Amino acid sequence: MTVVARGFWLLRGRLGRVSALSRIAESPFAAPGAAGQAFRGFRSSGMRTSREKRFHLPEVATVCLPTCPHPRYDAIIISGTEMAKQIQKEIQHGVDSWVSLGNRRPHLSIILVGDNPASHTYVRRKIKAAAAVGICSEIILKPKDVSQEELLDITDQLNADPRVSGILVQLPLPDHMDERTVCNGIAPEKDVDGFHIINIGRLCLDQHSLIPATASAVWEIIRRTGIETFGKNVVVAGRSKNVGMPIAMLLHTDGEHERPGGDATVTIAHRYTPKEQLKIHTLLADVIIVAAGIPKLITSDMVKEGAAVIDVGINYVYDPITGKTKLVGDVDFEGPENFAKRLHWS
Repeated sequence: MTVVARGFWLLRGRLGRVSALSRIAESPFAAPGAAGQAFRGFRSSGMRTSREKRFHLPEVATVCLPTCPHPRYDAIIISGTEMAKQIQKEIQHGVDSWVSLGNRRPHLSIILVGDNPASHTYVRRKIKAAAAVGICSEIILKPKDVSQEELLDITDQLNADPRVSGILVQLPLPDHMDERTVCNGIAPEKDVDGFHIINIGRLCLDQHSLIPATASAVWEIIRRTGIETFGKNVVVAGRSKNVGMPIAMLLHTDGEHERPGGDATVTIAHRYTPKEQLKIHTLLADVIIVAAGIPKLITSDMVKEGAAVIDVGINYVYDPITGKTKLVGDVDFEGPENFAKRLHWS
């Protein structure tokens, strides 16, 4: 069976965690009963859930997943809506339980600089997602010529404000600002995006931390769909510090460490990997995760039968049929020999 899931948008849990990183298991946003649980990779014989619950899935996430071995596979298409609804219910339940115990309702502060239309759209969606699960939020809007020093003053104020449990600076920032400096200006325990150097460092050391959202989303897709990673070959196409790198770190690390990993053998490809070399790697892969920002980077002839494909690429391309711009991923799911046909056994 082939499963194609589109259109995930999930608010990552533990958004309003205010306790120290060492107490991460006490977060109100973990699924009921998840605290303290761990797993060693993902195996078909009894997958156990991780206590990591911080994620939102990207605006477009496509999963092509063949499941249980069978002499014949019938390709079907399912919506990711039900998964999104279930996770939203879990987070909402966590928020309600947290508040019912007398705790302060989680509060997210989003700093938005300039008038980038895409950034404004993303922020509106984040505000809507937060409201849907009972998380308070606010937008701090600043003009594009705001100084970096003023922006750092704002983050300092939010860091010290006990009412604020999560802080997010919408990227990209104007050219006169250093994004790394601004991201490091947010307190690590309030760093919703997981971009602070301490959170990235803890991620690389297999320690509990706030993890970049798209990487957490991929991890959650793998966990919930039961994709096996233990001892498997994985190709990650894309090496960005916010997506490709953390995905690779999550998948290759030891499943018995403090922050359990997927125990996979991971190969990282990028824009300078020759296409013929990329194909060699992908044909050996059991799982392919694509986040390169290159439309039609992966075609069906580059994927072996039985492999799982997760596409989190986001590209806007011109559609000659409609004359409008459309949103596509990095995988050519609609090519002449589409994935439904490629992953069909007779």
